[in-house]
Amino acid sequence: MAFHRKTVVVVEDDLRLQEQLVKILERPDDIECLYAVSSGEEALSRIPCDPPDVVLMDIKLPGQSGIDCIRSLKKGNPEMEVVMLTAYDEEDNIFRALKEGASGYLLKTSSPDDIFNAIRDVFSGGAPFSSHIARKVAQHFRKDREIEDENQKLSAREHEVLGLLASGYIYKEVADELDITIETVRTYVKRICQKLHVRSKVEAIIKYRA
Repeated sequence: MAFHRKTVVVVEDDLRLQEQLVKILERPDDIECLYAVSSGEEALSRIPCDPPDVVLMDIKLPGQSGIDCIRSLKKGNPEMEVVMLTAYDEEDNIFRALKEGASGYLLKTSSPDDIFNAIRDVFSGGAPFSSHIARKVAQHFRKDREIEDENQKLSAREHEVLGLLASGYIYKEVADELDITIETVRTYVKRICQKLHVRSKVEAIIKYRA
């Protein structure tokens, strides 16, 4: 049975860790590491010419930071998913990364299975990130008194879509549940993000939960 191999690019300046990640990504049959780069500048030079499905992005890079790199990459390829790699549970940096369009984050100490599952998750429309970070962002949004008014701007169908995503459904499951296509789900997500004044599905979900 044919299946789509999820393509990945690693952006990591620690060459030993970079090599480890590349080797790890050789294990699954459904994941393919296209190449690895060592800086944000190199990522911005190469990735737009040969984009993957998912980027594993180190937050702290020499020169341009991983967060700044996300902003530039997403402008040219908004459908590309980015999962952040970090050595620590850095709440402020993770929050900034999510606002710039990251779909989730992994600690660099994550197991290979966690890495594989995160790649599969974001490819399917999921958003892998820790409950600790989710709570922090939710607290931020609770301070925004316009949340209720903004949520009320969503149509009934948009509420359904966002509610299912917030419950952990991936795009295909939302499409099956509502008897619509995956592309229609993506269109709803774009509209939801516009109405809630957020840059990513992850932010929309957290704002919905707040």
